[in-house]
Amino acid sequence: MKEINVNGQKRTDTGKKASKLLRKEGLVPCNLYGEKKGENGLPEAFAFQASIAELRKAVYTPHVYVVNLNIDGKEHKAIIKELQFHPTSDALLHADFFEINETKPITVGIPVNLTGHAQGVRDGGRLSLSIRKINVTAPYKQIPEKLDIDVTDLQLGKAIKVGSLNFEGLEIATSKEVIVCSVKATRASRSAAAEAAAE
Repeated sequence: MKEINVNGQKRTDTGKKASKLLRKEGLVPCNLYGEKKGENGLPEAFAFQASIAELRKAVYTPHVYVVNLNIDGKEHKAIIKELQFHPTSDALLHADFFEINETKPITVGIPVNLTGHAQGVRDGGRLSLSIRKINVTAPYKQIPEKLDIDVTDLQLGKAIKVGSLNFEGLEIATSKEVIVCSVKATRASRSAAAEAAAE
């Protein structure tokens, strides 16, 4: 996985009013969750803030990054856990990060990259991608930037399901029944099939 650096500062005021003031200054309220758990047994949040300029490079991108957080000089390795956006303006309102290390497995959605030219497309069909990411589990150093899936042998009317995929060193967390991609018949392919049947 690619790595990216983000600088932040610890937050002392964590209420709604304080968060609104931060956003007016171009800052985003964030939480970092790690190994530390509170009295209720749930992961404890470490509150910090970062500028939208710092976060933009990690948020508005198709890539999945390991984020090197520098909070007041202290380093933390993390992945983005959850993002909240404004419903109309798409402005980033809040970001949650999850602290990671080299040995502990994490589950993260990795972009799908279709390779090859499907047989079904050569026969006049149209290749349709159903999901853009597949969830995989592994220590972060073993997780690739993308998951390459060869569609060369995919026939007209057929699909590739998650259950038929295998990636070395990765455990697939997405349901096996989920369709990744398929080749759908088009008017041209149906006409060609009808002509072939008539002959």
